[in-house]
Amino acid sequence: MTTADRFRAAVENRDLSALEDLFSDDIRFYSPVKFSPFEGKPLVMGLFGVLLRTFEDFRYVGGFRGEAETTADGTQAAADVLLFRATVNGRQIHGIDLLHLDDATGRIKEFTVMVRPRSAVDALSEAVYAGLVADGLVPAA
Repeated sequence: MTTADRFRAAVENRDLSALEDLFSDDIRFYSPVKFSPFEGKPLVMGLFGVLLRTFEDFRYVGGFRGEAETTADGTQAAADVLLFRATVNGRQIHGIDLLHLDDATGRIKEFTVMVRPRSAVDALSEAVYAGLVADGLVPAA
């Protein structure tokens, strides 16, 4: 079973402990609503806790495997793209999860999320921000 397969199963089962083992300690999470990444396993795990509570009817609908340039250092790395559909506060979301893998460990070292349409991005942003504040992971504005 590949890292992407294990990741997909962990998300579909809402299993945070299984997710934690898949991330490198220095993981970077690139959000569709924040320019700078969320960095480090503790913050990314907290973010996933919020995401798993926020998405309704989340399901993966496809995937692709290959290589892509990483954001952090511009090198080529093994990569998986997982296509998903979900609902947040009544808004339908189409999106992708881009997983860059560490060749040495097989763990996810970069994670990028892209979603559409804009109204769904806004709904997701508001819901996730409220969850992050409620969990004490970011300060309230």
